[in-house]
Amino acid sequence: MSKRTPLYQAHIDMGAKMVEFAGWEMPLSYTGIIEEHLAVRNAAGLFDIGHMGKIKVEGEGALPLIQKLTTNDASRLEVDQAQYSIVCNEAGGVIDDILVYRLPGFYMIISNAVNFDRVLNLFLKEKGSDSKVEPLSSWTMISLQGPKSELILGQICDIPRKSLKRNSVAKGKISEIEVLVSRTGYTGEDGFELLFDSSSAIEIWTDILKVGAPHGLKLCGLGARDTLRLEAALPLYGHEYAAEISPIEAGYSWAVKLEKGEFTGKSALLKIKEDGPKKVLSGIALEEKGIPRSGFPVYSEEGLKNKIGDVTSGTYSPLLNKGIALCYVDRELSNPEIEVFIKIRDKGVKGKIVTLPFYKRKE
Repeated sequence: MSKRTPLYQAHIDMGAKMVEFAGWEMPLSYTGIIEEHLAVRNAAGLFDIGHMGKIKVEGEGALPLIQKLTTNDASRLEVDQAQYSIVCNEAGGVIDDILVYRLPGFYMIISNAVNFDRVLNLFLKEKGSDSKVEPLSSWTMISLQGPKSELILGQICDIPRKSLKRNSVAKGKISEIEVLVSRTGYTGEDGFELLFDSSSAIEIWTDILKVGAPHGLKLCGLGARDTLRLEAALPLYGHEYAAEISPIEAGYSWAVKLEKGEFTGKSALLKIKEDGPKKVLSGIALEEKGIPRSGFPVYSEEGLKNKIGDVTSGTYSPLLNKGIALCYVDRELSNPEIEVFIKIRDKGVKGKIVTLPFYKRKE
């Protein structure tokens, strides 16, 4: 049976189209993916991300454990900071990409829902007697994203947003309810992720929606979350990330700190970096009508000749008004303006390799 977040009934009451995702019943959309997508680009969107995994790591051995199992350097984190990192296998392939929060007295790991058990069990297996690892099952999360998110949050929460830098964390209150706010997100926009006790979910959700509606805030589902992250060229596990794909191939070598000491997968990642990845993640923008989807083959020649890869993620971009896709190709084929063809309904639809991301917000 699928799990439900504390906001499940609110989604039903608001007419959300529900789907099963990573073992959870989650909203796919409310008023439509394109409308929700554009609301986030132009104003703000509110997402339920209560399905994300949350793990507490504490004790003297907490930092050494995180350093051993992740690619980034968590020792650089100051209290109330968050850091993007990756959990790899010995071959340098990705087990999951995560956020590491350093909070007063403990660390918190945010994992993808599909990999939560895998990441939790890995930390439990590798921990020593000087560390404690446990799921934070009583907490839930929502995400407020978009150019007006700071304005909206400022009307309801007592945190000085302008002093809350990207990837920083702070405590605040909404309707006298304590929340943990981080300036992070998965949409390519400015925004915030809020963590709090699950018992307060409906009240906080309703309050933010009420304050945000006059500013154009829309409720958003998984559909818009996916198209937004794809425009921003952000990887998704099971698509751009997998056990056979390294973060270096995915373009995330900046999150692999080889100089920090030993960690799982370091030797393999060092070799990939020294030799250079054989394939790299590239963007394709279609020049003809068509919507590319995951698994569609990509060719370098007209007439669907010389296959060079498969689409890892593809969609129609509401902002760019064209089909876009991500695909791993040989390095020599990854240069912008190279012409390619994606097989869509047995037809080769023309596109070009483009510089990623497809969309980047103005600071």
